[in-house]
Amino acid sequence: MAEYPDEQHVQKIEKIESVTHNVKRFTITRPTDYKFIPGQATDITINKPSWLKERRPFTFTGMQDWPALEFTIKIYPDHKGVTNELGNLKPGDEVILHDVWGAIHYKGEGTFIAGGAGITPYIAIFRDLYKQGKIGNNRLIFSNRTAADIILKDELEKMLGKNFINTLTDEKTDKYDNRIVDKAYLKENITDLSQYFYICGPEPMIEGIKKSLLELGVSEEKIVIEQF
Repeated sequence: MAEYPDEQHVQKIEKIESVTHNVKRFTITRPTDYKFIPGQATDITINKPSWLKERRPFTFTGMQDWPALEFTIKIYPDHKGVTNELGNLKPGDEVILHDVWGAIHYKGEGTFIAGGAGITPYIAIFRDLYKQGKIGNNRLIFSNRTAADIILKDELEKMLGKNFINTLTDEKTDKYDNRIVDKAYLKENITDLSQYFYICGPEPMIEGIKKSLLELGVSEEKIVIEQF
């Protein structure tokens, strides 16, 4: 991906909805002939003079055949950065969309591992597979701080059923595990080391899980992480 892609589309925000206490769903008008595949992303700039030099990558969470684009974005008010400003926007405000690029591509059935907002590249992938009746035996291990942080819990449960595995790091409940996703947890939850493993989340989490999977005997070509 070029550092400063040429493609720019000024688009209006149609709708903003709360998904969790700190995650919002943005529905944005779609540029003509703007195409992506599940798991891909674009850079977004807020179309305000003081924010035009600030670009951030966000994954498409809607489907290619939807009339508008959807982004599911975690808002970080303490950072006073782009996501905080996005959280202050209203329908009718404008953003600038750039080139569609990389991110995570679906290669075949496997175990998806996500930390917090790292779930976003998987949302469109799961929606696409579910729509085609091809969700198969794909599994999701989703790590969050608390149950209130689980993004799209009901929809993911509907799509994945028993293959939707949640673990909470900062809260103990009867329903979910209270563990970090480390080598021991992976060993307990994985029996097939030949499948694909998709990892998305904070960089230290990605590095730690990749290292653990390799130590458990997973081949590197079966580990899929974001491509920039």
